[in-house]
Amino acid sequence: MTLLSTARDGVDGRGAPTDASAAGTPDASTHEPERSRKREGPRFRFGRGTGKATVERGTGGQTAEGPGSAEVLAFPEPPAKRHRRHVLIGGIAAVAVVAGLFAMLLFTPLIAVRKITVQGTHLLPVQRIDSALAPLRGRPLATVGSDDVARLLGQFVEVKSVKSRAVPPDTLVVQIAERVPVALVKQDKKLLIVDGDGVVLGEAADLSQYAVPVIDGSAMPMGQSVFRAVTAVLAALPADVLGKLATASAQSADSVELKLSDGRTVLWGNADDRELKARVLSALMKAAESPVKGQAPPQVFDVSTPRHPVTH
Repeated sequence: MTLLSTARDGVDGRGAPTDASAAGTPDASTHEPERSRKREGPRFRFGRGTGKATVERGTGGQTAEGPGSAEVLAFPEPPAKRHRRHVLIGGIAAVAVVAGLFAMLLFTPLIAVRKITVQGTHLLPVQRIDSALAPLRGRPLATVGSDDVARLLGQFVEVKSVKSRAVPPDTLVVQIAERVPVALVKQDKKLLIVDGDGVVLGEAADLSQYAVPVIDGSAMPMGQSVFRAVTAVLAALPADVLGKLATASAQSADSVELKLSDGRTVLWGNADDRELKARVLSALMKAAESPVKGQAPPQVFDVSTPRHPVTH
């Protein structure tokens, strides 16, 4: 009985204090919080990359559980970051608007070709061109380009080049550059109309239909280099000079000769320096209209060497 009583009082049977008594700590069953312990204040925990802090309340570094045990503090967003976000949103909105307008121009029938205006035609009747361009009507205006027009007008040899432009909301303007007749070629009983590239544009009813010189097709077969040299020279002549020509001939590509309707002769040479030769010829013919007193008007204009022309 004595041993039991002593153990209860914190001393074992040999008179030594028990573990609980020696450590000076109260028994777990009879533990009470120390009133003198200082309460821990709130501690902040920052979330990575969130810009927010969580306030931890409680003791021992543990985050309190349950509703109302933690508070989240939101820090103000930096102005630069907010500005970048607004710029990004505005850019996306602008791209969306442009894409919408582009889609409307491409696919909506509201802006479609309903009227076609043709300009620059002299050889071709406008009605034939308008009929050839009929497939373009109803197509979105923004999708029609010069290539589409040129493809439809490629059937007409008279058309040398073509350009088009859209005039909203519904008009397509087509500008045509036609080939210019520079000569009539006598071939059998026909009078063929040719341009400066030697392209046959059709047949003439008579010599008076076009004020251009006549080429003997039997002496100068079409398609040969001599023929192309002659037509290239004729294409370079000013309209007033071309209208005064009667015939054009050549023994070779370097000896093009022109006959004026009044009997005068132009020795042209080859097809080089065509523009310069044309300007020199115009000046010589103008000077011949007021000849020097006592001298006969020149009958031959030699511009084969345009920087050293000769008249006689």
